[in-house]
Amino acid sequence: MKQLFVLARMSLVLAAASVSAATHELKLTPANVHWGYYDARVKPVLKIAPGDTVRVETMVAGGLERLKLAGVPDAEIPDSLKQVERTVTDRGAGVHPLTGPIYVEGAEAGDVLEVRILGFEYLHNYGVTGFRPGSGTLPDEFPYARFKRVPIDPVAGTAEFRPGVKLKLAPFFGSIGVAPPSIVHRLSSGPPGVHAGNLDNKELVAGSTLYLPVHVSGALISLGDGHALQGDGEVTVTALETSLRGTVQIFVRKGKQLRWPRAETPSHFITMGLHPDLNEAARIATREMIDFLMAEKGMSRDEAYIFSSLAVDLRVTQLVDETKGIHAMLAKSIFQ
Repeated sequence: MKQLFVLARMSLVLAAASVSAATHELKLTPANVHWGYYDARVKPVLKIAPGDTVRVETMVAGGLERLKLAGVPDAEIPDSLKQVERTVTDRGAGVHPLTGPIYVEGAEAGDVLEVRILGFEYLHNYGVTGFRPGSGTLPDEFPYARFKRVPIDPVAGTAEFRPGVKLKLAPFFGSIGVAPPSIVHRLSSGPPGVHAGNLDNKELVAGSTLYLPVHVSGALISLGDGHALQGDGEVTVTALETSLRGTVQIFVRKGKQLRWPRAETPSHFITMGLHPDLNEAARIATREMIDFLMAEKGMSRDEAYIFSSLAVDLRVTQLVDETKGIHAMLAKSIFQ
């Protein structure tokens, strides 16, 4: 049976051609934001049909406190961020203002949500980065806080870390997630999980596709944690954090069950493993890749395991969100 990565492209083209597909605007307003958690009880702020496109505005993780610690003047902070900061006072354990949730008609538990990431724009021309006391990969060595404002030049596609040091922009949403099973109730937006959420996977730039297991009716997808760029590992717990407007197109795939999130870029197939133990995260990502090779490429389980040792790269997604991430990358160019 063809599953997520092959026939999805054909059905995607057919769905996109549908005259019923619509484009929606989801603005950054207090009514559209829930802060620091995923929860199936949060009422959807938008309902869409499969195949619809949504332009989603999101607010920088950590809110205005992080911006001010980085020295951002008040005049450079958009009013929409100030309104969300002032109004959204019911907050969960995570630091992420999330825009949504979006109810996708026809999505039911056991389905797969296919999220095509089409493009990004910046809501302000800077990002912030740094570390909190005792956080990140070296908590004992940095028991204080430092934050830094980094100018962004969207036209040049660069961020100037310091004079003479420019980094290439590669924006993505650090957090894209669906509601967890209803029995879980409020779940912190910090650690990722089977609902996806705070994946911090830098491969999810424009042109990529994320596949998410659905746990409740409508899926209830929320997006946030805009990153202008990030290194694998995200060692200080911050990327170049910014406020993004992202455009996504969302589909529902029936009869295609997943246990964990998967993704696809123009050049690679990606499986993911998430676990507090980095070794176990690697095992999950490897098992997921073996399952993919068996289902999509017709390999036996033994053959897929051997092939993975030759052709699959395991990369550390992030180390610092309690639940750690490994993503397995397989180049499409291998297959004829």
